[in-house]
Amino acid sequence: MKSSSISRLIISSLLYPVSVSANTEKTIFLGPETVRVPAQHPTIHDLHLDVLTPRENKWSLRTSLPRQFPNSTHPVGLATWFLLDELTQGQRYEVRVCWAATQPTSFTINTYPLDLVFSTPDLITSLNEYSLLRLNQASSSQADDQPPASTTEKEKESSLLFLQISSAADYFTTNKSLMSNPPPVDVDIILDPFLLNLLPRSLVPTVIYIILVSILAYFVSSRVLSYLDNALGLGKPTITTVAEENKKTN
Repeated sequence: MKSSSISRLIISSLLYPVSVSANTEKTIFLGPETVRVPAQHPTIHDLHLDVLTPRENKWSLRTSLPRQFPNSTHPVGLATWFLLDELTQGQRYEVRVCWAATQPTSFTINTYPLDLVFSTPDLITSLNEYSLLRLNQASSSQADDQPPASTTEKEKESSLLFLQISSAADYFTTNKSLMSNPPPVDVDIILDPFLLNLLPRSLVPTVIYIILVSILAYFVSSRVLSYLDNALGLGKPTITTVAEENKKTN
C-alpha cells in the first residue's frame, strides 16, 4: 500500500545514520617476523621517531606533517618517518591518515621492514635526513631545560616496521606565500589492528551500533506501521461467510 511504503521510508530515514565520507588515506599490511632489538646504543630508538603501537594509549597520534609541492627531488612530497612497534607476526593492520578538507594534501603511505630500509640507499638517506631534523629539533627544545633522565632498556624481540608518510600540497592559490611555502598539515595517524584479520578494531563499536539500530528499527517500524494503518483505516478487511451474515441478521 502506498501509505505503508511512505511510512517505512520515513521511519528508515529517522532511524538509520547517514554515512559521511572523510579525507582519509590508508595502507593495510601484515605484522612481520620478530627481530632482536639490542639494548646497547645506538639503538633504533636513537632515531628519535614517533612510535605507534597497538596499545590503548599509543595507537593514535595527532601531529602536523611538513609538506611541499612535488618536484624532481621530492616527487611525492616531503617524507615523515615513524616506527610501528609491538606488532604481532602475521596479524593484519591498517594505518590511516585523516585530515581536514580545508588543507588539501596528497599522501603516500608506505611500510618497510628494517632490513629493506637499511639496504636501500634512497630509503636510508631519507630516514637519516628526517632523523637529523628530529634530533636538531629535540636539541633546540631542550637547550634551556634540564637534560632528560637516562633510561635503561633491555634487549628484546619485537615485530616492528618503519612507516613513511609523504605529504604533497594539493592546491592552487594566487597567494604567492602559500604557493612557495605550504604550511604543515594537521593529521591524525591511526594504527588499527584487525580482529581475526577481518575487521578493524575501531569499527567494532560502529558495527554493534548498526546491529542494535537495525533490531530497534524492525520492532519500532512494525508498531508504527500498525498504528498508521489503523489510524488511516487501512487495516486488513474482515471476511465473513454468508452463514455468518445470516446468523447476525437472525
